[in-house]
Amino acid sequence: MQRYRGKSVFEGIAMGKIRVYRKDETQLKPIKVQNTEGELERYFAAKRTAAQQLKQLYEKAVRQVGEAGAAVFEVHGMLLEDGEYNRSVESIIREEHVNAEYAVSMTGEKLSERFVAMEDDYIASKAADVKDISRRLVEILQRNNDVTGSLQASVAEAEKPSEPVIVVAEDLSPSETIQMNKDNVLAFVTVKGSACSHTAILAGMMGIPALVRTELSPDASMDGQQGIVDGYEGVFYVEPEAELEKQMRIRRDAELEKKKQLRELVGKRSITADGKQVMLCANIGNIGDLKAVLENDADGIGLFRSEFIYLGRNSYPTEEEQFLIYKAAAEAMNGKPIIIRTLDIGADKQCDYFHLEKEENPALGCRAIRICLKRPEIFRTQLRALFRASVYGNIAIMYPMITGVREMKRIQEIAAEVKKELRAGGIAFGEPKQGIMIETPAAVMMSDELAKEADFFSIGTNDLIQYTLAMDRQNAGLEEYCDSHYPAVLRMIEIVVKNAHKAGIPVGICGELGADREFTREFLALGVDELSVSPESILPLRKLIRQMNVEEI
Repeated sequence: MQRYRGKSVFEGIAMGKIRVYRKDETQLKPIKVQNTEGELERYFAAKRTAAQQLKQLYEKAVRQVGEAGAAVFEVHGMLLEDGEYNRSVESIIREEHVNAEYAVSMTGEKLSERFVAMEDDYIASKAADVKDISRRLVEILQRNNDVTGSLQASVAEAEKPSEPVIVVAEDLSPSETIQMNKDNVLAFVTVKGSACSHTAILAGMMGIPALVRTELSPDASMDGQQGIVDGYEGVFYVEPEAELEKQMRIRRDAELEKKKQLRELVGKRSITADGKQVMLCANIGNIGDLKAVLENDADGIGLFRSEFIYLGRNSYPTEEEQFLIYKAAAEAMNGKPIIIRTLDIGADKQCDYFHLEKEENPALGCRAIRICLKRPEIFRTQLRALFRASVYGNIAIMYPMITGVREMKRIQEIAAEVKKELRAGGIAFGEPKQGIMIETPAAVMMSDELAKEADFFSIGTNDLIQYTLAMDRQNAGLEEYCDSHYPAVLRMIEIVVKNAHKAGIPVGICGELGADREFTREFLALGVDELSVSPESILPLRKLIRQMNVEEI
């Protein structure tokens, strides 16, 4: 028996035969060309063909995993038009007088290496996307612009199995992943890859256990051997011993039974035995989490952390990039509410291209809404995308790190200006509700006045605890003192709820404390209208709520 450890990107246990997926990674050599303009035209033609292929892949992905999962191919379409990418390819062809295949390959390698060198999961995911689109262009150029030939050839080997298998590969691109026959794939195991990659996201949306960064060297000898993927522990077993296989089968069946019991709560209300109802929503960081949100029957999304769109890149996301992501999320939720928090960069989340000044205490410095108000051009771009996307679903906008009414007044002015611009340009937009994240003691104390300026409140307990106790929540040495159950925190929540309800607006909790089952009954007794937690916490929390009596407090 061989045992390999990897990083799990989707939980579950899969057992079956192994299939090693191999692809040709030939090293391209430069070929001198005289007619550089003709070579550039070959490149432009390949781009047009690639756009057609991506359109086909998008349509297939929509059928298999929905619009949120298919969004990766819209992102790849935008990469085709990326200025830096295209300038590099064209420059290599013109200045070095070489063939387009080589220019594309070198550009893909150069940009990918730059991303990987930064050793960040989000940036690594961009490297995989660049490699995928470069490989596609090279294949098209080599196959004389055949629209479907290269596409089919690249995954033909993966489609051969006539029985379900565990696919083992050095790496898998989103294109290869989505084209595999879902019914014949039990799990993915790759040597490379990132938990934040689009391939990992697609695996999650397909409901397939997957490991990345697995410590193995896949070779032909593994083909046909028995394997087990433990997506809970992040372990891949090859030719497992009989006793281990028996234990894993028992564990798999127990997990399936547990999920089956929780699934019986899908479609049921989160209401206590004595009639107190609460909204159970989900916290997410990207559209890859949407499948889990829907599978766990969340009443909506209480916190979409939009800053993850900004992380892991070298430049600001465009309005169109953001619009497509927000639109995909809104459509996937099919009318259920989705609260998108505006940019919350700063403190523990840094982006080099923002060029923020070094601060002695960034948690108390220029972060979140303070950056947006100091750099309104960034804020306007995000608001334009959000207002446009709100046409496609029940989007609400939430502003973080608010301390007083003055900030809200300025936000309202900017929002009004953005709407005026959209209206003048004949661009459709909605009228999303706009709320405030209560996460500073100042916002708590001013919540009666702030309630007049907002459509809803959401209490961010993570920062509220930090600022209330004056303790850095990132400081491991203070963990024993940073008590989330401190009475002052609960008293602040009570104040906010009373002021919100007095003004006739709802209030939710979207910090980690919202999933703390020791406080669920108390939150409901205080009148909290919504709890927003991780998708996996939805059904267990619903089960608890349906068993309790709030009036017993």
